[in-house]
Amino acid sequence: MITTLDQKKTRKFKDAETYKTETDTYYLLPFKFKSLNSNYDIITNDIGDFVIVPKGIVKKIVTKQLSKDDDLELYYELLANFMISETPVSELLEVIVARYRTKKAFLDQFTSLHIFVISLRCEHTCHYCQVSRVTQNREAFDMSTFHIDEGIKLMMQSPNPNITMEFQGGEALLAFDKIEYAVSQAKKLATEYNKNITFVICTNLAPLTDEMLVFIKDNDILVSTSLDGPMFIHNENRRRPGNNSYELTIVGIEKCREVLGEDKVSALMTTSSLSLKHPKEIIDEYVGLGFANIFLRPISPYGFAKYNPNKNHYFIEEFLDFYKEGLLHILDYNKKGIFIAEDYASILLKKIFTPFAVGYVDLQSPAGILNSVVVFNYDGKIYASDEARMIAESKDYKFQVGVLGESSYEEVFYGEKILEIAESWSNESLAGCSDCAFQPYCGADPVLNYATQGDLYGFRPTSIFCKKNMEIIRFLFELMIEDKENERIFKSWITGFQT
Repeated sequence: MITTLDQKKTRKFKDAETYKTETDTYYLLPFKFKSLNSNYDIITNDIGDFVIVPKGIVKKIVTKQLSKDDDLELYYELLANFMISETPVSELLEVIVARYRTKKAFLDQFTSLHIFVISLRCEHTCHYCQVSRVTQNREAFDMSTFHIDEGIKLMMQSPNPNITMEFQGGEALLAFDKIEYAVSQAKKLATEYNKNITFVICTNLAPLTDEMLVFIKDNDILVSTSLDGPMFIHNENRRRPGNNSYELTIVGIEKCREVLGEDKVSALMTTSSLSLKHPKEIIDEYVGLGFANIFLRPISPYGFAKYNPNKNHYFIEEFLDFYKEGLLHILDYNKKGIFIAEDYASILLKKIFTPFAVGYVDLQSPAGILNSVVVFNYDGKIYASDEARMIAESKDYKFQVGVLGESSYEEVFYGEKILEIAESWSNESLAGCSDCAFQPYCGADPVLNYATQGDLYGFRPTSIFCKKNMEIIRFLFELMIEDKENERIFKSWITGFQT
């Protein structure tokens, strides 16, 4: 046994025998813990298993004062969730390994989402827009067929057999002829490269025509639109000539549902300063329109969205108040028998309750940039993510990784710039993340770190990413402690079924 004097002489790690006592009844497996509120702590492990315990219990577990005789149920809960083991090396180590591998399965087949910024033209002037849109008669800002072809060639080199080709803008429908060309070319090469392609158009729906809908239906294309809430919010946030963005969006949604089907059109909202005051009205709008889900999203601090502080700036704490009020309202709807899920919570809950990987880029570790998504801009420049493109709109090309027609696949995805980013894209190795109990449920975002804090690594105590995720995750657990009905509803969001 090492004496106290010896311990003072060295800071080296001590061997396991140092900590063994004759009264050991169980062995500690790696876990982290955190306070949820004044009454409860949470214990988690690297694969996301968790146990919620009353205050004071963690100390008993760590000091091996927990007795099987005193609390048999808790003892076996800790055992079943791989917090403790009755053998020095868990007999179920291979199960733990398989679970961890499953959590990281999004890395297996590499990049799936390929975003084509088909045009920078737009007839809206949304005050929170993150890119420098141009007026709709500027065809020089459409993606050329050459760059479309080169982007498709790179997309086909992805080792992933299931890829998504997403068309963004500006307003993508203003360059619909380029979308028609791109879909046709991609489908031809998909057969040759044995790829399954999902097509998505992101649009405000204002330029939608019946002819466009025929093509969209014939090619099984998904439509993603923007809906910020009721008319008075949407039209204030998303200005256009005639001030009728909301009206055109609603008509467009109805047309898409009629022609394409209910499940072929989705909507996203963005939280402006005005939105903060009306979480219930926004959610009521989605329920009234028959949507089964809503994504309560803050404004992203990128590009030109930063330049209208009166309408775009608010503190993350204000958004969290908005989010919590909205989430409680959504839970009330579910308790009344009206199914509606909040998307961000659903992603976190999938990470909490299942062993499966999630496809949401912002909550992946290693980060989803390039691992899951790549962006081909209208001018041929290639960016590590959509947020990286938005930073470039401010003339900062930190995350530009290549140029279509000039850069090879290896240069884009394995070049020096990616090696630099990779040093900061795993939360398992970031200070402030590696020892956080919520780390298995969170992600890493070097692009956001760079945009808000000036470097890729970031500083967790002042990070808006960290503040947002830690409080939302904590709040989800607190809601489940307060009411088991909330846990039942949360699980129904993952499965899509009310139980």
